[in-house]
Formats: sequence, structure tokens, C-alpha cells
Amino acid sequence: MQAMVLDEPGQPLREETRKVPQPGPGQIVVKVAACGVCRTDLHIADGELHAPALPLVMGHEVVGRVQASGEGATRFSTGDRVGIPWLGSTCGRCRFCRTGRENLCDEPVFTGYTCDGGYAGFTLADERFVVRIPDSYDDSGAAPLLCAGLIGYRSLRKAGDAGRLGIYGFGAAAHIVAQVACFEGREVYAFTRPGDTRAQAFARGLGCVWAGDSSEKPPGELDAAIIFAPVGSLVPVALASVGKGGRVVCGGIHMSDIPGFPYAWLWDERQIVSVANLTRHDAEAFMSLASRFQIRTTTREFSLRAADDALQCLRSGNLEGAAVLIP
Repeated sequence: MQAMVLDEPGQPLREETRKVPQPGPGQIVVKVAACGVCRTDLHIADGELHAPALPLVMGHEVVGRVQASGEGATRFSTGDRVGIPWLGSTCGRCRFCRTGRENLCDEPVFTGYTCDGGYAGFTLADERFVVRIPDSYDDSGAAPLLCAGLIGYRSLRKAGDAGRLGIYGFGAAAHIVAQVACFEGREVYAFTRPGDTRAQAFARGLGCVWAGDSSEKPPGELDAAIIFAPVGSLVPVALASVGKGGRVVCGGIHMSDIPGFPYAWLWDERQIVSVANLTRHDAEAFMSLASRFQIRTTTREFSLRAADDALQCLRSGNLEGAAVLIP
């Protein structure tokens, strides 16, 4: 099989021919049909996330079909279509795993970060952490659901029952979450890079009631805000836009430092919270929702060999929706 390999952060990916992996106990081999390119991949490639398992095959928005199953792996049959998300496995023993918080596991395995992922023709997965893909999505359209959708869904749940919701950074996750929030009857306010009128038009086309620059104040107080852009300076900006009891949710795995801000902006029981990873319950709940409500994923396809080009499009902000690699 062909694989795109990261040898060192900051360096281009290297194409490599490898043997198709063989499944161990509890594992399945998945023939990759599509793999989304996530901002987390960009953080890994740029060296902003430490200690990846180098040399590494990135990619954790994997859609494909089961090719083979290892000993004791009985959840899926050969040919079943499945999705492989960021959370690859957990220890099952720590206090977080024992209390329904496996997203905070002390010894996790992360797909495309601490084990090889989907920038390849085939990949391995722990079958316990794999999810079925709704039939209503094609492979490319389903790929962004596996992280942009799942982390966005967890971020939305962290925002509580906010009726007026701000979203800062209108990329892959935001374009999915905005649709879910509108489906739930919320008013969504989109904040983009300054001057990005194309992204603002895109947001309005997905049902947002307002779209503007991240430097602008919304036309009224927000109940909550979700920040997907990895820009720490947006935290006090968003905090100043939410009303009493409002919440600012930081939905990214990496963010630049948060600058100081007046305590008055936090007063009146406003909150700042982060979202870390996901749980299997998140995956099942979100896929159930996605099967009932047809989320429109906007994607741009790249060949596997063009993975660096896809990453650069994401890095430069020259991307509407999500990039997807097709082996």
C-alpha cells in the first residue's frame, strides 16, 4: 500500500510503499476510502503538538471498509463500512475511564498521532472505538464527521442550551456545528478572519443569522460562544460578547496563549471551558443525529499524494469546508 509519512515536524510528508498491516487481537484492518484533513493534523505537522509517534501516518477522519479482523474482533464483518475517529483506544482502568470520562484517559491512544492513521491505503483500528457510518453519506462527505463533526458536537453540548450562539473560526467543524445548532432552533452568529467575505457568505448560506469579522461585536449579547480558531486572543473577545452566565467553549486541541483581560468580563458567572477529545458515546450519539438530519458537508478532494497541498490550503485559510484525501 501507499502511505504518506511524517518523519519530522516542519518537513514535507514522504510517500512510502508499505505492507498492508495485519490485525492483532481485537483489531480490524480497514481499507481507506477517504480520510479528512483536520486542523489537528496541521498542528502535528507544524510541531505544535508534542511527541507524535514518528515516523507517523497522520489522519483521524477515516472512512473505509473492513478488510480483515483479528482474534476476538467480532463487531464487524468483512465489507462493513466504518469510521475511525481521533480516540483510538483507552486504558479502561484509570479514574476517568471508570467514571464515564474516557476522553480524559491517562493512557490514551490517538489515531494519526500516537498510532498510524488514515493517510494510507489501509490502516488498523481497535474495533471497540470504531463507529458505523450512516448510509446517507458518501465516503468523502462522511469523513469530516469523524472529528470536525464529533468534536464540534461535543463543543455544542458544552455550550448548553444557549439560544444565541457565536462561532469563532468558520472552518470544517464550524460548518457542521452551525447546521446542527440551526436544526436545534438556535440563532447562530459566525465570526471569520477579518475581511473573509467568502466565509461569511458561506456561513449565512448554512443558516447563520449574522456573519462578520472576529473583531466585530455581534448585534446583541450571546448566550455562549465556541472558538474553533487556534487564536488565544479570541477568548477575551468572545467573553466580552457573552451575557451574564454565558460560557465560552474552546474547541481546539491547540491554541496560542490567552492574553490578560479585565476581571469584569468574567464577572456575573461567565465561564471559560475547554473540550478534550471525545468519547464513544459522543460518536454514537452524533452519528445517530447525523442519520436523522442530513448534514451538508462541504469538501474538497485531494489525492493521497497531494496531502501536503491539502495541509497548505488549510494552513493558509484557502479552504471552504473540509479537505479530504482519496487514496
